[in-house]
Amino acid sequence: MGIPLDEGASLWQRAIGGDTEAFGALFETHRDRVFGQALRLMRSRHDAEDVTALVFLEAWRRRESVHEVDGSILPWLLVTTNYVAKNAARAMRRHHLAMASIPAPSPTPDFAPDVDDRLDRSEREVAARAGFARLSASDQAVVTLCVIEGLTTAQAAAALGVPSGTVKSRLSRAKRRLAEFLPETAASENALGGA
Repeated sequence: MGIPLDEGASLWQRAIGGDTEAFGALFETHRDRVFGQALRLMRSRHDAEDVTALVFLEAWRRRESVHEVDGSILPWLLVTTNYVAKNAARAMRRHHLAMASIPAPSPTPDFAPDVDDRLDRSEREVAARAGFARLSASDQAVVTLCVIEGLTTAQAAAALGVPSGTVKSRLSRAKRRLAEFLPETAASENALGGA
């Protein structure tokens, strides 16, 4: 059984002229056959999809020099699929050889969990979390926006729908209350205040 080739010369002529819709119609017409050929040549569906995309990219890029057979570009697409697949396979082989020549890195222990545990257990961290939890919801919102996320007071005011002055006073009050909850800060402020 022969492959029907004629897709209409006018459709390809429109594609040559830059008509993307005409080229899209040709893509829809021939994609499955090109993909089938690519799949026969490549090891995976993913690689065959890449080859198919490259073939149609090449067809678009070189559309003025594509050879038609009996009014169809399918034969050109299939031959181009062979070339693109060979080039892709060659590139993959080179990549695998290059990767094989690089020594495997020695495993490095992950110290992040230890650091996280130390930080979570530190007296200051526990006190800061407890202090934050004791703040009012509006003070928590201001601390979150201005201190943790680094927004300006104007940005925080816009986000909260309040005047900038309100954000500044809430932020000042929240910082003062948080300082009371942190043992080191409170101790140093008492020492300075008593001097």
